[in-house]
Amino acid sequence: MDLQARHDKPAQAERETDRYRLKRDEIVAAAARQIAERGLKGLTLVGVAGMVGLSTNSVTYYFRRKELLAEAAVEDALARFAEVLAPDSPPSTPRDYLRDVLARNFALAAATRRGEAPPLTVLSEVRALEEPARTRLIAAYFALVARVSRRFGEAGGDAREKGRAVARAQLLCDLLHWARTWLRLYAIEDFPRVEARLFDLMDRGLAQPGARWAPPELPFDQREPAVTGTNVEAYLRVATRLVNLRGYRGASVERIAGELQLSKGSFYHHLNGKDDLVRACFDRSFNRVSARQHCAFALEGSYWDRLCGALSSLLELQVLDEQPLLRDTALLALPEEMRRHAINRSDRVARRFAGLLSDGISEGSIRPIDPLIASQCLIGLVNSASDMAPRSHRWPSRAALIEDYAGPLLFGFFR
Repeated sequence: MDLQARHDKPAQAERETDRYRLKRDEIVAAAARQIAERGLKGLTLVGVAGMVGLSTNSVTYYFRRKELLAEAAVEDALARFAEVLAPDSPPSTPRDYLRDVLARNFALAAATRRGEAPPLTVLSEVRALEEPARTRLIAAYFALVARVSRRFGEAGGDAREKGRAVARAQLLCDLLHWARTWLRLYAIEDFPRVEARLFDLMDRGLAQPGARWAPPELPFDQREPAVTGTNVEAYLRVATRLVNLRGYRGASVERIAGELQLSKGSFYHHLNGKDDLVRACFDRSFNRVSARQHCAFALEGSYWDRLCGALSSLLELQVLDEQPLLRDTALLALPEEMRRHAINRSDRVARRFAGLLSDGISEGSIRPIDPLIASQCLIGLVNSASDMAPRSHRWPSRAALIEDYAGPLLFGFFR
């Protein structure tokens, strides 16, 4: 009996390990769903415990603090995103690789919609994590982008060619991430068509054969309002930078006030609260985008020229300006009411692009594409460009960086 008991112990330990792993995965998936609905600020051990049928004390057996659970949820989402991208999959042409990535992405999106997989929107919270998890996972994300870039370019190319490969990889990742916002507009039954139209856009771009990148300069004063003391503009700039750097939760009142060398009391003397400030930051960013759209769309010339003018101005804002736009992906981490407001504003900006694309298709200066899908991709392009600023040393000029980053969506990923 003693010998048999000794033989049974490894099997029992393995079963217990499997049960532990399964329950831990269930807790992490529940946390991802709660974060997707309420943002990282809304994550609670009590809420997660209720979702998985455990007591709060039982959840703390797996994760002692909610910060550790949030870290696990983001890390799990990053691992599943890496499975979608599969940068180390068997060799194939860049075009076939892109087709396979989109197929895996839409399969996961459908599974998420059916409740069979937790949402990947939790990735938006990586910047709000505590250290050292924040730095570690951000580094892991950009390492993943670097691995993807090798599927789009030769390792032995010059600095600019390597930069173009990184630009394609970064844009691909951000377009997939942003798609988790606009895919809500489509039923699962429509996903195959959306996938096909998205591949066509990324494969062949928006441009008609023979089109060139020669963006006209916008005839308006692009200077931003001056910052004086602690005026509203100062709060908006600091809050925008901190949300971009640390996410909605990480941009705390303490950090915002500290940047301006104010006390929390002074902050609340000027503003009602952080939520109102962040909402104003989104409105400010959307207003800046809209101003450039309206100015570009009023230009003489073809609709292709107007599109290039708008994109050039917006991308310059992202890679050259000390005050880039608030990341649209940050809205995925907002509380529900604020998220609806921000998404509605973003949809208006996208529809404005869609209208210009439709006019360009009718005119013949823009290739026939799905303007609704393409307009959302333009939003993703503008949103993600700020991540390219630290890599600008790969290009001979910032203008060359802007041209190369816009190029994959305008002329196709494989031009």
